[in-house]
Amino acid sequence: MTADRGDDEIPADRESPVGEPVIRGDEAIAGQRAEEAVEFDPADPESLQRAAETVRAFATETVGSEDNIYMLRGSAACAALVRGEGSYKAAAERAGEDVTVAFIRKWARVHDLPRAVRRHVATGEIAPTAAKHIARVSGPARYDLAWATLDHDLTVRDVRSIASEIGKGADPAVALREHGVDPGTVRVALPMDTYRTLRREAATSGQTPGDIVAEALAEDEAF
Repeated sequence: MTADRGDDEIPADRESPVGEPVIRGDEAIAGQRAEEAVEFDPADPESLQRAAETVRAFATETVGSEDNIYMLRGSAACAALVRGEGSYKAAAERAGEDVTVAFIRKWARVHDLPRAVRRHVATGEIAPTAAKHIARVSGPARYDLAWATLDHDLTVRDVRSIASEIGKGADPAVALREHGVDPGTVRVALPMDTYRTLRREAATSGQTPGDIVAEALAEDEAF
């Protein structure tokens, strides 16, 4: 993150087209299954029908319930169906009577999460059930909650509770602290030479190691 780019400028929503298998089609993440990734095109009637069938199976079958890639496929189908039909209600009706508006909404929101977060869902580091609650919040708070989930081993219940508090207007940092999370804290393992240099620089300058790392990242145009 560059020094002149604020948190509000970091995209907290999906940037790639709805239904496109960006994560599911990435071999580095999905392995050989990337070749089987299905794209759901909201503007293509046949693809939209396939999305409806996928949503119906996703909502009514238990097969694949522990499969994160399968979950992302289902969420993509939900999002494409909503886009193609024009509303959550119409999407639910198209998918079938056993599919609720609430189900469609929750999983379509997961598809809308930024790529950096969806990647951790695909790898299993963030449970899809936790991702549903992360997707309930908006803006930078999505990242705050996602990274806290990774760095502090938050349970799905914790994530749900924090998301609810943020949704009611609580400051994300305050909501996280109330659940035992120190926002912005992450444990980093460094090579000994780098660690020794960091500690020496911190002691010499009177700064904390975190301050020095933050300044270095702010000055690096790659961030």
